[in-house]
Amino acid sequence: MSEKPPTAGRAPAPPSPPPGSGVPRWPATLALLFLGTIFFLIAAQYPMGPRWSIPAVIALLLVPLWLSRLRGLPHVTRMLALLLFGAMTVAVVVSAILLVALLPEGGVTPLHLLRYAGLIWVANIVTFALWYWEIDGGGPARRHPGRHASADFVFPQQQLDDDGVVEGWSPTFLDYLFLAFNTSTAFSPTDTLVLSRQAKVLMMLQSAISLLVLAILAARAINTIGG
Repeated sequence: MSEKPPTAGRAPAPPSPPPGSGVPRWPATLALLFLGTIFFLIAAQYPMGPRWSIPAVIALLLVPLWLSRLRGLPHVTRMLALLLFGAMTVAVVVSAILLVALLPEGGVTPLHLLRYAGLIWVANIVTFALWYWEIDGGGPARRHPGRHASADFVFPQQQLDDDGVVEGWSPTFLDYLFLAFNTSTAFSPTDTLVLSRQAKVLMMLQSAISLLVLAILAARAINTIGG
């Protein structure tokens, strides 16, 4: 009986690395710290609560996340990471809703609105870059630094091979940041194929938030011209 050729991007994933291995988590940690700074600046302009609330949530969840990783508990690490990214997503959505609420207020200057919208737009990109980095290929603990196979995203490097497995290459956090940036600007993944339903749902949510922010800015610009 002849075997069916594997489908690109659907190749069986290589064996999981030992607990505590996989790709490094420090790029995502730096991105989270940067995200905490962004939300601190957002709260400084239009408070959603204490300025330190979101940075505190990041710090409180990062500590047990790293402890669980060092102790070789990948399932606990992944659960904490998903909880942390979910909290950041809620913060981005709430910030975007507050942006809509600010538009009718006459006392908001265009410069403040532009600054607030820009911070939300950047926070949206970083948050969903973290999501894509976390879900791809079963998570960072299961991805091989030198051999990548995934049923979530197919990067251009994977499209060069019929089986979708790339030897000597794996996506870094910059690849996921680039993917998130394209989703917020072009409303599409451009050169990367999106395969899994979870990835598609995340990309739709990111595009919707970005479109909302840009629509608010466009409405404000039209209102300013009309005034």
